[in-house]
Amino acid sequence: MKKISVIMLVSIHKPILFLLLLLLIGSSAKSQIMTLQQCIDTALIHNKNLMISRNQLELSREKELEAVAGWYPKLNANADYRYFIELPYQLMPMSVFGGEEGKFKEAQFGVPHNMNAALQFSMPLYQPRLNSAVRSARIGNEISGLQYRKTIEQVVMEVTGLYYNAQVLQSQLAFVKNNLGNNAKLLANMQLLKEQLMATGTDINKVSLQMEKLNTELTQLQSYYQQLLNKLKFTMGLSLDQTVQVNDSITFDPKDDYTLSPATDLELSKAQGKLLSSEMNTLQSSNKPSLSLYGSYGIAGMGFDKSPNAFLNFYRTGFAGLQLTVPLFNGNITNRKIKQKSLELQNNSLQQNLLEERIQLEVINARNQKTVAQHSVQTTRSQTRLAQSIYDQTLLQQKQGLASLTDLLLADNNLQEAQQKHLAAMVDYLKADLDLKMATGNILNK
Repeated sequence: MKKISVIMLVSIHKPILFLLLLLLIGSSAKSQIMTLQQCIDTALIHNKNLMISRNQLELSREKELEAVAGWYPKLNANADYRYFIELPYQLMPMSVFGGEEGKFKEAQFGVPHNMNAALQFSMPLYQPRLNSAVRSARIGNEISGLQYRKTIEQVVMEVTGLYYNAQVLQSQLAFVKNNLGNNAKLLANMQLLKEQLMATGTDINKVSLQMEKLNTELTQLQSYYQQLLNKLKFTMGLSLDQTVQVNDSITFDPKDDYTLSPATDLELSKAQGKLLSSEMNTLQSSNKPSLSLYGSYGIAGMGFDKSPNAFLNFYRTGFAGLQLTVPLFNGNITNRKIKQKSLELQNNSLQQNLLEERIQLEVINARNQKTVAQHSVQTTRSQTRLAQSIYDQTLLQQKQGLASLTDLLLADNNLQEAQQKHLAAMVDYLKADLDLKMATGNILNK
């Protein structure tokens, strides 16, 4: 970034020059070429899917804390006021008052004003389901962490793939522009030869047609390149109006094989199996008894608001106790759920086996593809050098009148074809290396 120093002599010019300084610095920052690692680091901060995944991870942590809080004592404050417009009736045996046995007389009891306020306390002492809930919440938190890691891997994979494709398109653009420059020089030479009656209009038309094809290809590549950069910016979480450039040099750096690490998909499947087992234990624990401690302490108020005996009295009330709950029969629902969960566990085990076999297959295929691509890169590189040498020799011969224009255009087409094949081989190698890193669990390793 260039440093700009400006000496101000008139104070009124300061805001304008300061704004100009900011614009120059901002323009320089926006046009900065970003490396692959910089793009990945930017995506890890601003990618929306990663933000959502981070929130999901934080949500699972809160759920774990919520499950643990189930063991904490609970304290509630309750207050109640009732005014009875009509007092409730009770049936009293008439025999109590000396009446006939077996007959009853209705009577209203109580006072119209009733108030209650109390503190209620409860604490679980033995709750098998609470233990299972806490265990399930912890496993759920572990699953969220693995899902977050999987999202990171997907973002890194996508950003890397887009970056490689952008580099390839940028190299193709450079090839086309270089070929356009060569054809422009050739067209100028052909026009001079025509003026000297040493070339025909057909020769000029052939070169012009070649340039039109290259211009069309250049326009298409520029459009594809811009679309790819927009997708890269979107994946990185940047605004589409921000300027991003990738490094135009594609380096062929053969890498050794990667150490096989546990794949995230497989670890995620195993964690889901642990969660299913925990849920199975929760269902099995639902048939066990539970024991809780509870109590209450407060006041009860009763009042009468009519003469000659109006009053409002309050009385203390409190109790403590143990509550034992023993499940006896719920229609066999729990057993059905246990059988369902058992089938889910079997499917999870089969899924883990499938993942292990799929990962093994992906590693073998990626290694083979990488080996073939590495050999193809070396072969196409030699072919490109040979095609360049043939084109240079043919161009020299054409200037000396020893080669025809058709020979030169054919050499030019062969050079372009060799360049495209070399780029395709480089892309195949980079993608094969990326697939191998993903399959071996090394996608996040630099």
